Amino acid sequence: MKVYLDNSATSKMDEEVLKEMLPYFTEKYGNPSSLHSFGKEARDALNHSREKFAKFLNCRAEEIYFCSGGTESDNLAIKGIAYAMKKQNKNHIITSPIEHSAVLNTCRQLEQEGFKLTILNVDNEGFIDLKQLENSITEKTALVTIMFANSEIGTIQDIKKITNICHKKKTIFHTDAVQTFAKIPVDIKKLDIDSLSIASHKFHGPKGVGLLYVKKNIPIESIVQGGGHEKGLRSGTEDISGIVGMTKAADIALKNLGKNYNYMAKLRDRLINELSKIENSRLNGSKGEKRLPNNVNFSFSGVEGEALIMLLDMKGVAASAGSACSNILKGESHKASHVLEAIKCPENFINSPLRLTLSRFNTEEEIDYAVSAIKESVSNLRKISPFK
Repeated sequence: MKVYLDNSATSKMDEEVLKEMLPYFTEKYGNPSSLHSFGKEARDALNHSREKFAKFLNCRAEEIYFCSGGTESDNLAIKGIAYAMKKQNKNHIITSPIEHSAVLNTCRQLEQEGFKLTILNVDNEGFIDLKQLENSITEKTALVTIMFANSEIGTIQDIKKITNICHKKKTIFHTDAVQTFAKIPVDIKKLDIDSLSIASHKFHGPKGVGLLYVKKNIPIESIVQGGGHEKGLRSGTEDISGIVGMTKAADIALKNLGKNYNYMAKLRDRLINELSKIENSRLNGSKGEKRLPNNVNFSFSGVEGEALIMLLDMKGVAASAGSACSNILKGESHKASHVLEAIKCPENFINSPLRLTLSRFNTEEEIDYAVSAIKESVSNLRKISPFK
């Protein structure tokens, strides 16, 4: 049996999404900036998608900017707002230690450019210290950027409390919602978010496309120069097929949001309950409504994480040790997860993370097979482990 449990890395494209995209490769292939009928057809699709996402997020269409994905969206927001606010004599950025590398590395680059950087503390479940956040904001603070839900351990931050603190102190707030959108409700007006990033391939849409929301009148500068596409913020011909696909994927997911949430949460809790029975195991992150419905992250004492992942792959189970955009791409596969380090995961568990992330396409049969494979693999690895 083949079981895919790495949906936070990327997800299977919905067949309806592919069907929606195909005409924009072979029939409706015009450039949306062109004046002829082919261009108008593409432009109409672009405008329709912008209007749809405005409804999905509860914002204005002119506040939506399409781009290539979550990493570019985070960069556009963080650098763009930071550079704009620097002109107002604000050069201080606040973030958390458990952010995706697209946020952390961008903030660190800004620090190298002369910005001040504050990295907040988190507790052992990954929640930021709200009092520390409030005390850290000064008149020099340009931006606070905190992810909506963590990509490794699934912890969902209290975004409304965070925005209340930021706006009380007249500070702009950006959130990376790449793992959140289309899994739990995201209402921009209700949450009073200033800037937000999402990526299509996390909710059964195509890779290589995402968007950035920026509230009207929030200062932001373009970091991509060119022909002035996307109202001058993000130059480059828009990927109409990708944008259409992302819109369809969001439409499908949001129409069944409650149903999908309950289904994935049921599978998640089934996994957690069964894996908790393994001796010397540890659930990383929070439980229940404070955790993404599709996220499970366990560590097993006496087991090396990558060995477990490779053994599971041999049994047909696809899982991960954490973010797909982290250390392995830099040749640092041995390095402990920065997220587990931040939540002070005990030393005997920190090198054995197993992230299992679900989708609406997974079945109970697959979960039961995965549990059996994990139990067997952990047992076998412990027999030969040098960490006894």
